[in-house]
Amino acid sequence: MAQQVQGVIARAKGEPVRIETITVPDPGPGEAVVKVQACGVCHTDLHYREGGINDDFPFLLGHEAAGVVQSVGEGVTEVAPGDFVILNWRAVCGQCRACLRGRPQYCFDTHNAKQKMTLADGTELSPALGIGAFAEKTLVAAGQCTKVDPEASPAAAGLLGCGVMAGIGAAINTGEVGRGDSVAVIGCGGVGNAAVVGARLAGAAKIIAVDIDDKKLRTAEGLGATHTVNSRTTDPVEAVRELTGGNGADVVIEAVGRPETYEQAFYARDLAGTVVLVGVPTPEMRIELPLLDVFGRGGALKSSWYGDCLPSRDFPMLIDLYRQGRLDLDAFVTETIALEDVEKAFERMHHGDVLRSVVMF
Repeated sequence: MAQQVQGVIARAKGEPVRIETITVPDPGPGEAVVKVQACGVCHTDLHYREGGINDDFPFLLGHEAAGVVQSVGEGVTEVAPGDFVILNWRAVCGQCRACLRGRPQYCFDTHNAKQKMTLADGTELSPALGIGAFAEKTLVAAGQCTKVDPEASPAAAGLLGCGVMAGIGAAINTGEVGRGDSVAVIGCGGVGNAAVVGARLAGAAKIIAVDIDDKKLRTAEGLGATHTVNSRTTDPVEAVRELTGGNGADVVIEAVGRPETYEQAFYARDLAGTVVLVGVPTPEMRIELPLLDVFGRGGALKSSWYGDCLPSRDFPMLIDLYRQGRLDLDAFVTETIALEDVEKAFERMHHGDVLRSVVMF
């Protein structure tokens, strides 16, 4: 039987979000209903509210979540009712050319639940990133549920569903940071600081955090940065080179998503070094670089989408590190809030006051 629960809805571009009653259908074939325990307030949710993703209003916001499977549809074998899961927004198909080549993290045909959640009047909702977890319960494709250790804190575990995984994966999966490498991270919000953590986990010898906010830089130090650079007062390219013997960093991770910071990343890397773009640009942004510099410096220019993660591989591994005390996911939880506080959390995000506000149910 379909269930009615409370969820956070964005009705129109730029309007404050509101809590409304939504209808969650019983799971169909390949689907699952998850009782949400925690959901982080991610900048992507704000992008949805501002119309920066698309205009398929109304949106059911929230996507960075953990919870317990309540029920599953026909043919679901990967999870069962009672399983503690982290939700992901890239359920792999297993059949596309990337999956068949053994690279499911690059799946070209990821999918979501086929049924739609609705408002009480029957209006269909667009769930953020196919999840819609600012709700007491949500309907997803079963492949969007990754079973992990149930002893993990839901508030911390859910953050792997998006921002923290994006940053850690940018360092470990995309940037392939190795033992003894030098790494610079430009932009020390939630994703950038997660990249700092990823570089530390990978064994980087030098981790240089770059930002214009001293408060964010202090947070980066607490998470493993060995050096900090305030790029409001210091040329970050020169600073990174000076800290790396005049050479530049082996890997530079750009976690802002702007042309000027990407150019800084390009010139702050060593010859044959790697630039990783994990910051999300907007459609109108363009970059201009001398092609000779692109050719002459060698190395690799990469983009990192969701940290090039494979949830079934990466989520359980990272939760194990968390449970062992080797990955401090709790440090990313600045505050826990109620469902009705999401709009206020967007405001705090604007002011850079939080790494993550996390809605608890």
